[in-house]
Amino acid sequence: MNGASACPGRERLRRMRIVSGRALVLLALAAAAACSRTSYLPPPGPRSGVEVGHASWYGGEFHGRRTSNGEIYDMHDMTAAHPTLPFGTCLMVTNLDNQQTAIVRVNDRGPFVKGRIIDLSYATARVLGMIGPGTARVRLEVLPNCGAAMPGSSSAPPSSSSLPAAGFSVQVGAFAVQENAYGLKKRLEPRYDSVFIATLKTPERTYYRVRVRAKDRDDAMKTALRLADEGFPVILLEE
Repeated sequence: MNGASACPGRERLRRMRIVSGRALVLLALAAAAACSRTSYLPPPGPRSGVEVGHASWYGGEFHGRRTSNGEIYDMHDMTAAHPTLPFGTCLMVTNLDNQQTAIVRVNDRGPFVKGRIIDLSYATARVLGMIGPGTARVRLEVLPNCGAAMPGSSSAPPSSSSLPAAGFSVQVGAFAVQENAYGLKKRLEPRYDSVFIATLKTPERTYYRVRVRAKDRDDAMKTALRLADEGFPVILLEE
């Protein structure tokens, strides 16, 4: 898959789902621009460590089609296409322009455009803030424990800045820079109760995920819609 797309930055929500054990982004249905293909031999990707390069994203044109590993592509899931990494590999993707991060699972092959190292789903691109630009310079970090790294889980014990995971929460942002996470937390606290930061430690660095605790499923839905209307790329988590 390949192709950077452009679509409106603010859309009213038309679809939402919550799935136990993983997270789905609250997104409006959107069509991606047509993508051209260029054949070339992709560079090998790291089975561990870090890779830096340019990312693109793909969406509506491929929504519902079969991916390279046999799954049906869902543009609203946190997935990605990579030229060489094994299917099922989990990656921490960091947009180096704004330090926003997202965790994705590789389930497809691509991009087939020279100079790009990964093709992200529409959901992932929205979380990373790259829908408008279409492409972004990113850092890819292979996560050794995919299950513990996916949204809704934590590889670190609770601390004074991280409440224990339980029930429902809404993730508002994820950052590689601690100050950015605490800045967002401070902005949210006057309007939202139970804002906390969940940390994820990897061999390379620590990531900081800003979340709002919800009382129950209905409260999580209301909180997510409210945050989405404020322009945040929210993720609902059932933990």
